[in-house]
Amino acid sequence: MKRHSAVFIFGIIVWFSLVAFLSCAAAESKQVHVGENPVDIMEWTVPWEQTRPRDPYVDQDHRVWFVGQQGDYVAMFEPKTGKFRQYPLDAGTGPHNLIVDGQGFVWYAGNRASHIGKLDPKTGNIIKYMMPNSGASDPHTLVFGDTNEIWFTVQQGNFVGRLAMDSGSVILTPLLTANARPYGIVVDAARRPWFTEFGSNKLGTIDSATQPVKEISLPRPDARPRRLALTSDGAIWYVDYAEGYLGRFNPSTKTVKEWLAPGGHDARPYGMTVDDQDRVWFVETGAFPNRLIGFNPKTEEVISITNIKSGGGTVRHMIYHQPTQTIWFGTDANTIARVTVPQS
Repeated sequence: MKRHSAVFIFGIIVWFSLVAFLSCAAAESKQVHVGENPVDIMEWTVPWEQTRPRDPYVDQDHRVWFVGQQGDYVAMFEPKTGKFRQYPLDAGTGPHNLIVDGQGFVWYAGNRASHIGKLDPKTGNIIKYMMPNSGASDPHTLVFGDTNEIWFTVQQGNFVGRLAMDSGSVILTPLLTANARPYGIVVDAARRPWFTEFGSNKLGTIDSATQPVKEISLPRPDARPRRLALTSDGAIWYVDYAEGYLGRFNPSTKTVKEWLAPGGHDARPYGMTVDDQDRVWFVETGAFPNRLIGFNPKTEEVISITNIKSGGGTVRHMIYHQPTQTIWFGTDANTIARVTVPQS
């Protein structure tokens, strides 16, 4: 009797184990199938070799502007014709990124030359707004804020700055954490800047009226958030470059939720953006070729994985252009790339 009972119990264990195995296998198969759904990526080779084209921005005429970080230039690309035009900057400028205002002026970060520049594409003239503090010599990433203002990070100087576009005056706000290395920056619907502290495991924000800094520590001490983006519900999304996570901070509940990237802890997620359906897109730079990842916050699932044909090298920054429903980025493989975002 005992022998029959033992056999019965053993059979039950084997049955449950088999069911569990098949369930896991089915889940893994589904995840892989969905995750490998590729998107269309088209790349154009930039005619100036080994200049690290990066941080594109699309203007009102759908022209794509970008900087050559190692080539000391601002450039414009016309997707319809495939033509490039270069606007040379002073040697040693080390432009890091740019944005284009409603009047067509191009604002760039002179990262190695202590200024923010304003380029008039019609004349080629440049006005330089110098940093008022010698310790804030490296303006890093620019983003438009309220009317006539630009917020920017100063990575090595450990400041977040605000430039008045009409007067050129600059206000610098020091951060609370030493060597915080402020990096990516966005501005929310209330015109508050949010930024990552790449030298720590923190996000930060600044009250646009009174200037106090508030820092938010992420749950993992070794996290190193690099870029960030906003969804329409006000959530702050970030990529953890050091440990391979995509994360979401909810300012209302002050809670954090994270998902390990498909590439795991060595994924090195870097450039990121959000489309008009609130889908999050980011690039894993730890893999070669780099991989563009699509993530749906509603289902909390990876919806797309696409290899970048040029290899990418490193994709450092991305933007979503709503009128054409495309994503743009530059690569260390010396290309400018366009992603056609699928419609649901």
